[in-house]
Amino acid sequence: MVGVNDKINVGMVGYKFMGKAHSHAYKDVGMFFEPAADVVMKAICGRDEQGVKAAADKFGWESYETDWRKMVARDDIDFVDINAPSDAHKEITLAAIAAGKHVFCEKPLALNLADGREMLEAAEKAGVKHAVCFNYRFLPAVQLAKQIIDEGRLGEIHHYRATYLQDWLVDPNTPMAWRLKKEVAGSGAHGDINAHSIDLARFLIGEFDRVVGHNRTFVKERPIATDAAGGLSAGAGSSSQKDQVTVDDATGFLADFKNGAMGMFVASRFAAGRKNHNTFEIHGSKGSLRWDLEKLNELEVYFREDEPNLAGFRRILATESTHKYAGNWWPTGHIIGYEHAFVHIVYEFVQHIKTGSPFAPTFYDGVKCQEVLEAVDLSIERGSWVGIDEV
Repeated sequence: MVGVNDKINVGMVGYKFMGKAHSHAYKDVGMFFEPAADVVMKAICGRDEQGVKAAADKFGWESYETDWRKMVARDDIDFVDINAPSDAHKEITLAAIAAGKHVFCEKPLALNLADGREMLEAAEKAGVKHAVCFNYRFLPAVQLAKQIIDEGRLGEIHHYRATYLQDWLVDPNTPMAWRLKKEVAGSGAHGDINAHSIDLARFLIGEFDRVVGHNRTFVKERPIATDAAGGLSAGAGSSSQKDQVTVDDATGFLADFKNGAMGMFVASRFAAGRKNHNTFEIHGSKGSLRWDLEKLNELEVYFREDEPNLAGFRRILATESTHKYAGNWWPTGHIIGYEHAFVHIVYEFVQHIKTGSPFAPTFYDGVKCQEVLEAVDLSIERGSWVGIDEV
């Protein structure tokens, strides 16, 4: 049981979509799990005082800051959660590490591979704990897929096929956002959602060997959003002014894995009708499995050893107490959702900080993902296959 003095204080930079998801995790982790320390939501940080104050009140943070440097320097902060835009990750991370704080960072880890490697080196040199929020690893059905593969029940892996499809940019009048500017986001669909597919592939079947890719930017300029007063804003309502889109709208690539498997990956924010279609399908010499985030509690499995009259894909509902994490939630068949993956990764990171228990994904995994992302970009530039060891 957690003692009265066993607390870990979190300071978080960012308060919008991911800020809400992370806040929910900190609030729920102690209700459904038995972490080695009580998680205290000590301070939340954002540049807009009105917005961050409202978020602090609504999400349940004890205090707020408008300068991340001030928050990182606070003596009452044990670890720093960074879910600000990608261009801020490196600077905040390095400052937090210099202040002796553990770091929990959203994906992709950095704007580029060089920055990611610098962040990893600094964290390892300082001896602080570090994590990258590849949250989909932590869903019970994905954990079950990993177990099946590790037990050898699929045999030799032949194919890995991943898609991550969204449609929020199909309308050419959708206004500019920070995710469409390379200097802020690093890349478009590639770094935003292919990063998740790459991490899941590494987690499930192993390391990449070489890649070849192509990409498209279908809408090359978009209207600049304005607020009611006519100022620039991220909200709805657009002006006649336009700004250049400097990232990809879609990126696809082929891959060879070090274990001999071949892979196919597609990430697009232009797939009409697809809202958050994150899937993987894996084929081996003894069987296959398939998972879809939009049916995240389910894993489809096929085994060649089944009798012919019973053969076929079966649906496993991963809500039994024997499925990892599922037993901490509701009775069998009472499904969980997207937000629960964040609770699970927060729980594991707190355990790692307080007890030294094994943990991944760390900055190392963030760098390995960044290697693949940049190798794909390099292959597009060259028009040829690129080895991961070339970046």
